[in-house]
Amino acid sequence: MTVTSVHDPSHRETLWELEDAFERGDLVSVFGRCTVSYEGRAASDLGPGDRLLVLKPDGAALVHTDEGRQPVNWQPPGSEHRAAVRDGRLRVVSTRSNPDETLTVRFADVHQLSAMGVTGGRDLDLHGSEEDLRTRILERPALVEEGFEPRETERPSSAGPMDIFGVDAEETPVVVELKRRRVGPDAVGQLARYVRALEEELGADAATDTGGSPAVRGILVAPSVTARAAERLADRGFDHVALEPTPAE
Repeated sequence: MTVTSVHDPSHRETLWELEDAFERGDLVSVFGRCTVSYEGRAASDLGPGDRLLVLKPDGAALVHTDEGRQPVNWQPPGSEHRAAVRDGRLRVVSTRSNPDETLTVRFADVHQLSAMGVTGGRDLDLHGSEEDLRTRILERPALVEEGFEPRETERPSSAGPMDIFGVDAEETPVVVELKRRRVGPDAVGQLARYVRALEEELGADAATDTGGSPAVRGILVAPSVTARAAERLADRGFDHVALEPTPAE
């Protein structure tokens, strides 16, 4: 690993560090005063400014400023990195050939250079997903309510696939919509579309059956809902079940 606070007016030592890092396949970051230009399917230029250049061993190149999480310029994996000193500035170029694109970063001053080998950690193990929530309910249907019986997941409908379709203790059809985080009115609208689609498919009365109960019930399962969402749930006669994707430890 190399981390260097740079005082190298000629940029020669910085260039050697970069070339060695490229040869080793390191993850490289360079922070300093630079200009940025791009040529390819379009063209763009950034004037002088302090920016962070990240060069990944898979060929990706990212130029970051002090704002936002997205790079202001970038090259995708598969690009090739090169460095040289030209006209008293350190020039770092990232190119690819299909399509022809070139990202050029010219450093007047390099404040810091780091180069390190990074391995592992490429497979993301996602926790707290809607799939986790679905699994919890399928394994323990009573988490929705006593007597709930799941019948099908991703059940097709004219409004799209329903997360879980089932019946309650009274054999009333139930549409369960899953959300892994706090939700607003849009989630209620989505659930309403699925309920309406199922009512139309089953030929059910859109309001109630002969006993005064909903012909198709809607249940929104989410950790929490906004006040406006709660109002809309009540207006439509839907229920909310507060449930986290993974059980608390």
